[in-house]
Amino acid sequence: MPQTLTRDEARERAQLISTESYTVSLDVTQGETTFGSRTAARFRCAEPGASTFIEIAAAEVRSATLNGTPVDVATALEGERLRLDGLAADNELVVDATCIYSHTGEGLHRFVDPVDKAVYLYTQFETYDAHRAYACFDQPDLKATYTLDVTAPEDWVCVSNAPADGDPAPAPGREGTSHWTFRTLNRVSTYITAMVAGPYHHVHDTYRDEHGDIPLGLYCRASLANHLDPDELFTVTKQGFGFFHEAFGMAYPFEKYDQLFVPEFNAGAMENAGCVTILEDYVFRSKVTDARRERRAETVLHEMAHMWFGDLVTMRWWDDLWLNESFASYTAVLAQVAATRFADGWTTFANTEKTWARRQDQLPSTHPVVADAHDMEAVKANFDGITYAKGASILKQLVAWVGQEEFLDGLREYFRTHAWGNTELSDLLDALERSSGRDLTAWSREWLETAGVATLRPSFTVDDEGVFTSFAVEQTAPEAHPTLRSHRVAIGLYDTDPATNKLVRRDRVEVDVVGASTDIAKLVGLTQPELLLIDDEDLTYAKVRLDERSLATVVAGIDRIEELLPRALCWSSAWDMTRDAEMKAGDYLRLVVRGAPAETQIGVVSSLLAQARSSVLLYGDPAHHEERLAELSAATLAMVREAAPGSDLQLAAAQAFTSTARAPEHVSVLRGLLDGTAPIDGLLVDADLRWSLVQRLASLGLLDERAIDAELERDRTAAGERRATAARAARPDPAAKEAAWSAVVETDTLSNHLQAATMAGFAQIEQAALLEPYVGRYLEAVGGLWATRSLDAAQSIAEMLFPAWSLRDETVARVDEYLREVNPQSGLRRVLIEGRDGLARALRAQARDRQA
Repeated sequence: MPQTLTRDEARERAQLISTESYTVSLDVTQGETTFGSRTAARFRCAEPGASTFIEIAAAEVRSATLNGTPVDVATALEGERLRLDGLAADNELVVDATCIYSHTGEGLHRFVDPVDKAVYLYTQFETYDAHRAYACFDQPDLKATYTLDVTAPEDWVCVSNAPADGDPAPAPGREGTSHWTFRTLNRVSTYITAMVAGPYHHVHDTYRDEHGDIPLGLYCRASLANHLDPDELFTVTKQGFGFFHEAFGMAYPFEKYDQLFVPEFNAGAMENAGCVTILEDYVFRSKVTDARRERRAETVLHEMAHMWFGDLVTMRWWDDLWLNESFASYTAVLAQVAATRFADGWTTFANTEKTWARRQDQLPSTHPVVADAHDMEAVKANFDGITYAKGASILKQLVAWVGQEEFLDGLREYFRTHAWGNTELSDLLDALERSSGRDLTAWSREWLETAGVATLRPSFTVDDEGVFTSFAVEQTAPEAHPTLRSHRVAIGLYDTDPATNKLVRRDRVEVDVVGASTDIAKLVGLTQPELLLIDDEDLTYAKVRLDERSLATVVAGIDRIEELLPRALCWSSAWDMTRDAEMKAGDYLRLVVRGAPAETQIGVVSSLLAQARSSVLLYGDPAHHEERLAELSAATLAMVREAAPGSDLQLAAAQAFTSTARAPEHVSVLRGLLDGTAPIDGLLVDADLRWSLVQRLASLGLLDERAIDAELERDRTAAGERRATAARAARPDPAAKEAAWSAVVETDTLSNHLQAATMAGFAQIEQAALLEPYVGRYLEAVGGLWATRSLDAAQSIAEMLFPAWSLRDETVARVDEYLREVNPQSGLRRVLIEGRDGLARALRAQARDRQA
């Protein structure tokens, strides 16, 4: 694993130096493995004569010159650090290096399109990879201006954070090349600088309002050009700018806004200033549900929010990563609901983000939103459900407490005060306290500086007439994280409307819940409802439990809840109870089978059907796996056939059916869809659905490698290669598993996406017996992999190959033994304890499911 940077080292360096500018020249015409990099860095030193270091990861550092004097690279270069001695008050360092293209999605990534053999490049520098492309002080609080020029093949397009001089026509370079020079970018952190190059297809538009014009660009590989849908993407982009300009009270701070859909991207997207890179899976080449379009819109708005949160104002160190991610997540949904057609964004947030947050917050590795990120390994691990989803959930709770306009007023002051600078927690709290008039010290201590999720339960008595004679909300917290927080909640009382037979809210009470028990006097004297929902409207962040009568109401007819959000909250509560072994997995499956067909929010449907599969394979008694998979398959197949032809519901149900079909009568349906002998009215078996069918049949041992190769001939694209790779690894054949294991563990030649596809195909929970020998092999290999692979690659392998399929007490014991005897370093330890917790949770749920 490459060298890391500690928080203490970064703090000491920032006290010693202040950066002024980087002038970077890249030459991407030098071959398939390396590229040229020349950096001129100007910086000041507070203690002339002192020493520091600058980062550069290179195949070769050819020369380095500090203030006109050559640096002895042979002695000064230690790993990825170039020591700089005898600094002056004002310094200029010039570093000339040959750097290495990445195939792991870090640094400057190089990809060859299998369709036309065209080469595409993009950078990914967060968190600590800018120095893979140019020499820099690679930490967020050493901001500098940034000027880039690039020598590239003459038929390429080059894009960076700022517009190119003469854009779109570059200057001619030496024979067969062109030379791109980009305008100077204002002071930003190294991790949000960027360069994207290749024969990209591109389209352009302009956003206009009272702040002026913002040039807009969309880019994708040429072979995907026919699938790019610029109308919808530009619409969402413009709606986002309109919302954020008004909400933040400050114009977009950069000169243009390009969004580039790039291949083999490790994340959903990255907020490079004015040059946002996005996972190209968001260029939809097959039919997708509107839920997928909603998630894409959320991603677009999340990255746009980062132009203010993170790019204009940046956290001083990664402890405060939440200042970037939580705010971007929260304000993206705020914009989505207020400005776009995706008006149900908060329901999706409750169903998706909050589920992610609660799952992450119950792991033994949970941490406060304001994290203790002592080095880059810890930083990388904290890009998780706490930093993104819990932080955003807490902000939603804060807005319910202080008021939305007061909250936005605080953000406007925060941006005005700290533009182009770096901040920490206290800076934001000061601004919000001034705007809201509230002391946020206790709120911050409860919500941002402590870990864990509390549980809220109703506690009440009723008289013979069913009238509440007492009512309280009880709050409990796990022993490891015992904080009892202050919650602003709405309590909803729902009863059947005789005219419609729907459950509708008849009463609502909004209160503060504080401590272990809070009496709710306003509910005393009211009649007990059929459904009592403590966190109606999803104002706070907690696990919520239903009382016995309410749970019976939900199980008997969740589809009768008229409003979308309270229905989603009931689904979430039932799933939490299942994961916590308070509700039997079989009961959850039956709830989904009954309720999902009537669900109207397609994102909720997709989540429910995926969770139902998990309830069978992870949390259910293994003795019932076959019959329950058959039950779920029958239910989803019925949904496919009964849904409106061509509808999103039909497609979501088909995807779920394909992932569970196992019984002979269901396998015959898969075969009939794949070969076209038994089509279903309205269901288009396009490229992506076809591959889903292939992968499922392969995992059942019903397609051999020759058949998979034939499918790849039909779709020899990057996506097709990934899907074929996963299908080969999914076959229940010892030789297929050995080949997949070897490709990932014993060699390091696969790109990041092909490696992930191989691991996804390998790790089939339904093939646990076949995979059992790999439990020991994983524990033997994972330490060496963590030590030798890049940080992203090591984390991906450790997570995806963890033996989550081996739901046995013996596996838990073996992981415990490894942790005790090997004592792995912090990042790997975290992966292992999270995986171990997943096994233990599943075993508890299975034991509960077996109870009478």
